[in-house]
Amino acid sequence: MRTSDFSAAPPVGRATAMFVGATRYRGPRSILTLTRTWFKMVRQMRRMDGYRWHTVYYQFPFTLGTIAFFSDRDALLKFARSRHHRDLMCWVTDHGTRNATGGYIRLYNAEPEGYSNGVWRAEGDGMAHIPAFTPLSTETAGPPVHRA
Repeated sequence: MRTSDFSAAPPVGRATAMFVGATRYRGPRSILTLTRTWFKMVRQMRRMDGYRWHTVYYQFPFTLGTIAFFSDRDALLKFARSRHHRDLMCWVTDHGTRNATGGYIRLYNAEPEGYSNGVWRAEGDGMAHIPAFTPLSTETAGPPVHRA
């Protein structure tokens, strides 16, 4: 069911801003030093208005990444300005490659429309599928979900 009402969705489903980023640290010593500020930063992030959910991922050998969801872009950007996040970013970037050798950040915004079914469906409690896929940028209509 296509919808723009996600009021019945869990907090992460109501988020409209997403952060994806990763940092390749110099080595185990950098990652160990990182933990002092990182735990403070996560505690602060969880307490902020607009925080919805996050997870951390690891890529061998020294890359740590984060995927985080916020109620809106302003909430995400307010977190980026917070004390512990600022301290961490300065530590990562202010000393050349002493602490980290690379990284990236991407910010995404949710489209107003999406899909819902079952327990998270605000329009009712029945499960339903959409009749056609969302069209690509080169299409005027998407193909049917069920093949005829």
